[in-house]
Amino acid sequence: MDYRKFGESYYIRLDKGDEIITSLLDICGKEGISSATFYGIGGCSSAEIQTFIPESGSFETETVSGMLELVSMTGNIAVNESGRLTHHTHALFSYKQDGAHLTSGGHIKSITVLYTAEIELRPVVGGIIRKKKDPITGTGFWNFD
Repeated sequence: MDYRKFGESYYIRLDKGDEIITSLLDICGKEGISSATFYGIGGCSSAEIQTFIPESGSFETETVSGMLELVSMTGNIAVNESGRLTHHTHALFSYKQDGAHLTSGGHIKSITVLYTAEIELRPVVGGIIRKKKDPITGTGFWNFD
């Protein structure tokens, strides 16, 4: 992994074997970033994709693996009620299976890089976005208080 700051943004290159979410949270911790948005693309080897099931209030997780083109990833980082950095990330992957081109995407738990990933991280300037837990769904939402 390597990254540089240009202006207010961080430009991050992740390498084979790097886990994207952990890397972003590590950079935010190291650089003192409390809240940010990010987006990226890349070539990945595996992804844990989650879908929220409102009836049960839980996430179902599916792992996809192989040569995954990270077509689009977007998300944010904020401080939760415990004071820890947390993320909310969605991504879309394309891949081939049995000769067919397929896509899979949703809420992301983790993504492992196969070749490279290129990400722009934009810290929030002039404030901090926090997360609070929604008592109905149990999921986190932005809190501007």
